[in-house]
Amino acid sequence: MKQVLLPIKIVLLLFFTNIVMSQISKKERVALLDLYNSTNGNEWSTPWDISKPIDSWYGVTLKDNHVVSISLHRNNLQGNIPKSIKNLAFLEELNLAFNKLSGNLPEEITSFSELKILKLEMNQFKGELPKDYSRLLNLKELTLFNNSLVGDIPRGIGAMSSLTLLNLSSNYLTGNLPKEIEEMTSLESIELFGNKFEGQINVDLSELKNLRELVLAYNNFDGVAPKGLQKLSKLKFVQLQGNKFSSFKGLENLQNQSLLTFDSDNAELNRKYNKPRFSLSRLADSKFEDTRVRH
Repeated sequence: MKQVLLPIKIVLLLFFTNIVMSQISKKERVALLDLYNSTNGNEWSTPWDISKPIDSWYGVTLKDNHVVSISLHRNNLQGNIPKSIKNLAFLEELNLAFNKLSGNLPEEITSFSELKILKLEMNQFKGELPKDYSRLLNLKELTLFNNSLVGDIPRGIGAMSSLTLLNLSSNYLTGNLPKEIEEMTSLESIELFGNKFEGQINVDLSELKNLRELVLAYNNFDGVAPKGLQKLSKLKFVQLQGNKFSSFKGLENLQNQSLLTFDSDNAELNRKYNKPRFSLSRLADSKFEDTRVRH
């Protein structure tokens, strides 16, 4: 009899251990359910079975009884991001890209002090970008391309000192680049293709020593082309075409050891810097997958 009871005890112990390990705070559970309900969870490609433990919910990762990752890329989410998402205070990754989310980006989306990856591209977000980024000190990737965002890039963006990738391409953003970008010295990629930016660029890009990709194509920038590029030794992709630059002074002597693609409206510079085997435009890169082309 004892021999029969022992396996049963082991099974029960494992069962209850799994339940305990799957527990999260009430605030975090409510935030997840709010996200599910506000984005039409029943119509998701892979919906959650909310009757089961949270660690079995598709795209949700737990660590130490906290939600640290939500990855629902291409899962047919429709609706808005609820403000209660701020209660997922331990979140390190939020990937809701390639869905049908709409409405304004809630200010709460920038409240995560542990967040490292924020991917909201290929949705239908509108309105202006959040203003305060002071808590996103650990964020490394911010991708919001192919939405319908408007307004300026906020000056507060400079607070994201760990950011390596900033992609705001294919929106309707206006104004110019804030000087605070000079403070973002970890940046490796800036992609702002296909917006409505205008005016003379007064940001000194030489401060961004790690910059590898600069995509400013198809905006309304004018005056002298961006200064400081000649001091950047890690540049691989530079795309400036489709603007109204009246001068490319300062770009005659780029450090081109690493440069693979240089696209501008200056044919002489294009011939000088482009390497034949790398003739494909960065804008056609597979990174954009099925990006909606808008002009």
